[in-house]
Amino acid sequence: MTTFMGQNTSIKTETDVPIPMRDGARLYADVYRPDTSERVPVLLQRTPYNKNMPAARGSVLDALRAVSHGYAVVIQDTRGRYASDGEFYPFRDEINDGYDTVEWCASQPWSSGKVGMYGRSYTGATQWLASLSRPPSLAAIVPGITASDYHEGWTYQGGAFEWGFAVSWTLAQLTMANLATHYRGRQVPSETRDNLLKAVDGMEETFRFVPPKDFPHLKDGLAPYFYDWLAHPSSDEYWKRWRIEDHHSEIVVPSLHIGGWHDIFLKGTLRNFQGMREKGPTDTVRRGQKLIVGPWHHGAGTEVSGEYYFGLMANEAAIDVPGAHIRWYDYWLKGIDNGVLDEAPVRIFVMGDNVWRYEQEWPLARTQYTPYYFHSDGKASTLNGDGSLSPERPGSEPPDVYLYDPRSPVPTKGGGLCCNAAFLPGGPFDQRSIESRPDVLVYTTPALEHDVEVTGPVTVTLYAASSAPDTDFTAKLVDVSPCGCSRSLTDGIIRARYRESLAESKLIEPGNVYEYTIDLVATSNVFKAGHSIRVEVSSSNFPRFDRNPNTGREPWEESELRPAVQTILHNDQYPSHIILPVIPGG
Repeated sequence: MTTFMGQNTSIKTETDVPIPMRDGARLYADVYRPDTSERVPVLLQRTPYNKNMPAARGSVLDALRAVSHGYAVVIQDTRGRYASDGEFYPFRDEINDGYDTVEWCASQPWSSGKVGMYGRSYTGATQWLASLSRPPSLAAIVPGITASDYHEGWTYQGGAFEWGFAVSWTLAQLTMANLATHYRGRQVPSETRDNLLKAVDGMEETFRFVPPKDFPHLKDGLAPYFYDWLAHPSSDEYWKRWRIEDHHSEIVVPSLHIGGWHDIFLKGTLRNFQGMREKGPTDTVRRGQKLIVGPWHHGAGTEVSGEYYFGLMANEAAIDVPGAHIRWYDYWLKGIDNGVLDEAPVRIFVMGDNVWRYEQEWPLARTQYTPYYFHSDGKASTLNGDGSLSPERPGSEPPDVYLYDPRSPVPTKGGGLCCNAAFLPGGPFDQRSIESRPDVLVYTTPALEHDVEVTGPVTVTLYAASSAPDTDFTAKLVDVSPCGCSRSLTDGIIRARYRESLAESKLIEPGNVYEYTIDLVATSNVFKAGHSIRVEVSSSNFPRFDRNPNTGREPWEESELRPAVQTILHNDQYPSHIILPVIPGG
């Protein structure tokens, strides 16, 4: 045990403290606590990313600040990660291990018996999964940039595999970073290390490997779960056992939800807040839900996201997000009546105006859901085409047609991405290079005469036909400035076979027209006067999503890639459109 001074408080530190699990495994943690005889509440982070790393101690909640404020902080390596025993398999053991760890924290002689949890991304998942087991000592959580469903919105979206995220995360953060633990007690073959390094350094080529089921870099037991994810493209029983949103009515912990408009897990953040607010089992739990959403992409709470600068007030430090953690725990773990529940439950950053604003609910009650319809004379391809967007329904208009060739997919440029900043930088980017492609349809309003605020969920309804028995359709909402710069706001995808249900695959009949709903999740943006609202439509966004081979066979098993002719209709019978959540007076 080490004792040192931090912010005028004497702090005791214990490293590699074993915490026993019910099956005999020992998971190791570092403990930071005040050097006092007083029992204090405990703040717990369960991480797969190495408890010894500085990021674990201070990127979300400054451990020393928390200890100085009268809390013990416990940071634990999850099962099979770094110092801890066992085999790591994402999500599988976090329910029971979370329960056992929470109750261990509560039982320590220096603990008051109340525990809060914190962390983001997977460390947000460990909070929600622990909450499913309802440990009696868990009093509050602060999950950031994390999911409500580990199928839709984590591994898949609209039936498409989130290929860029799954490959980069599993290769680098889950496998290569923890290789020594994986091979604990035996020599790591040099070719294994070399091949992983080559795969990560050559990520552009790595992404292009087909078929996905034979992806070579995670074989031989390195990440068996990766291949399980691929083998379960439908929302089936494999995923149901971990689906947080199915259990909102049973979860009893107050939650401070933190998200980003450009985060890969934005959908989960919003659904968890909304679901707990509506379905929490008690009035105390329902009222005990708060939401903060900034203009951030995954892992970045700064004033810069992608290639755009949102001003210093966009930085999470400007609104003291770590301090919001402490106030949250003061109320729920210490019983301090600090007025935290008297404040509006929602705080969002409104892009365009670049200001923070409080709201009473999500989505906003005053929202006017407004359809903007696609129009053209059949030549909407590229930003130089004749595609337009307006609130007027289309009449008799010819369709737009383009060729989707999975051998040359539309490249990803920004958006909700993780976990390789070199090959997959997230956030908003200028989309003009994407809009110059002939396989991208572009529909744009005239320059706006006044500001239009769009805050809330966004969906595209597409009426389309394909020459293939299965294919994909993508959509993207962008803000076009007077200079022509096209700032991406949000995007989505639908795999044709999952158009009716994510749980059941159903091929299409080539040439037939089908209705597709593309979930673009949500945004908050003021399209300023002089700007234009734009929607892009295509059939790929690679490597953010895996390529649909258009053959009708399972994409994860398929090596053959076939072109498909895509037809987008926008007429009186088939009025393709986007639904924008317009806020009056914006």
